[in-house]
Amino acid sequence: MEEWSIFLAPYRQAVEELKIKLKGIRKDYQITSQSSPVEFVTSRVKPVQSIIEKASTRNIPYDNLRAQMYDIAGIRIMCQFVDDISVITEHIRSRNDMRIIEERDYIENTKESGYRSYHIIIEYPVESVHGRINILAEIQIRTLAMNFWATIEHTLNYKYSGEYPPEIKNRLQNAAEAAYLLDKEMSEIREEVQEAQKYFSKKRNI
Repeated sequence: MEEWSIFLAPYRQAVEELKIKLKGIRKDYQITSQSSPVEFVTSRVKPVQSIIEKASTRNIPYDNLRAQMYDIAGIRIMCQFVDDISVITEHIRSRNDMRIIEERDYIENTKESGYRSYHIIIEYPVESVHGRINILAEIQIRTLAMNFWATIEHTLNYKYSGEYPPEIKNRLQNAAEAAYLLDKEMSEIREEVQEAQKYFSKKRNI
């Protein structure tokens, strides 16, 4: 296996480029005074230890990591409303600078734990001094409520290694339902929220 810093360099380049490009969606909407479906964008490259552990668990040879591990590069797009997710996914489908490999809908097909998010696995070309390298990356699109729940669940998962005590498991499922209801209520008053945001933005600019 080549040095990790060399192996991960194109992934780091990919997440930086993708972050800038996807944040550009928000700017394009703002320029035209439209409500943006993108609230903010974050990115990360999976830590080496996590790559090693996942490769071991899934029996992925190190020389096959680029082809078989799709989430070494990760992008997360947060939005305010559930309907924004379909707007963002359609935008990604229409782009010609990345190719969609797979889509996973954990909103319509919510996981047993209560996890909800929309995942798109893409192939993205990185231009390096050694030539073009095609990188697999995972884009997760979710509302702020979904993200809050997923962040807490992810932290607890490390503590309990996925084996939650019954009380914690029930509370997580209840919290997931509460997050779902929050998203549903916010969708009902979407127009009011967006009008208020436009008013606040104009007032601040003045």
